[in-house]
Amino acid sequence: MSAIEDLPQLVGARPKRAIALANYEKLIAAARDAFTESGTSASLEEVARRAGVGIGTLYRHFPNRQALLEAVYVDELAALCASATDLAELPPWEALVGWLHRFVGYLATKRALAQELMNYIDRDAPLFQNCRAGLYAAGEPLLERAQQAKVARTDTNLVEVIQMVGGIANIPASDPEQIDHILELALDGLRCRSADA
Repeated sequence: MSAIEDLPQLVGARPKRAIALANYEKLIAAARDAFTESGTSASLEEVARRAGVGIGTLYRHFPNRQALLEAVYVDELAALCASATDLAELPPWEALVGWLHRFVGYLATKRALAQELMNYIDRDAPLFQNCRAGLYAAGEPLLERAQQAKVARTDTNLVEVIQMVGGIANIPASDPEQIDHILELALDGLRCRSADA
């Protein structure tokens, strides 16, 4: 199994029965929305209410706040990783840039989750290590494909690109369009010029 396929198993198996799976997915979506709107301190009762299920159903799937936070964190990362596959049909440069824009969006939502999770587990815990491995496994083929097509610089790697994009995502700006503009400026530096090829 690849690092990307392993991500959902980090927080345990998803339910197999249709009703249980539907409730699980509703709880993840409700938690994502609640944490985005109210921060990670949103109550579990509020998450259950948003999902349209009882608090007992929430606790059957997630025995504590940490389990729910981990599931949302992994679900967000799995969606980002899956988007790399979706974008792979685009021309190499567009696929890479599209994924990096999605990565910035992901960072905007995952920062608070990661900080809250670090109250429970260490930065080097298997959860974070496997998530990083999944992230690199998803992004590296996009960068390598762009480099092989001579549309991205070959004197860099995904670690540096992720650091650059992560730094941009952390710029304090109230306007998401400003972050997008700064990202476009940085990505222009990543683009391969004819002299670089």
